[in-house]
Amino acid sequence: MEANFWHERWKNNQIGFHLPAVNPLLVQHFSSLSVSSQARIFVPLCGKSSDISWLLDRGFSVVGVELSVLAINQLFDELKITPSITTQGAITRYRGPKIDILVGDIFKVSQFDLGSVSATYDRAALVALPAEMRRMYSKHVIDITKAAPQLLLTFSYDQKLVDGPPFSISKDEVFSHYSGHYDCELLQEKAVAGGGLTGTVPATDNVWLLK
Repeated sequence: MEANFWHERWKNNQIGFHLPAVNPLLVQHFSSLSVSSQARIFVPLCGKSSDISWLLDRGFSVVGVELSVLAINQLFDELKITPSITTQGAITRYRGPKIDILVGDIFKVSQFDLGSVSATYDRAALVALPAEMRRMYSKHVIDITKAAPQLLLTFSYDQKLVDGPPFSISKDEVFSHYSGHYDCELLQEKAVAGGGLTGTVPATDNVWLLK
């Protein structure tokens, strides 16, 4: 899946993947990460997620990576924060109080760029990528976070009924990506509300703790 796909989605406001409110699964399960009140949380492919505001309001620091500068400009506008902006190589960094967003291709973000993180919250990253990219992505995140614990949200549904993203990810696939570095615990399986994906395809929300 090419970068232009996502740039066009943001440009045309085709962002059905963006939730206008905080994800209730984050609220319900974030404490399972057992991080300190001063933790720095990594949110990959973050967009302008309302989850970032929820984390900031609770005193956490947030570092995100996002391909679309349009999304990040909207994020800072909604947070009412004027960021400092610097560019280093292929990455542009937007900074504000307790928030640090790297704009660019996540595969070009190094461990040095990211800095130390306490945990990763992946709501919309793994599920946004096609199969051939997910193994590269999962390995890259493990590498640049030094295998920090993760709260991972995925979907499972009959992929033949609808094209992704979001893509269906089986339990076996989660284990194949992560079990070499983590104990993988399925915290919750819950039917997607409102009739499933697009309101017509039955689907399940899966909440994983990787520690």
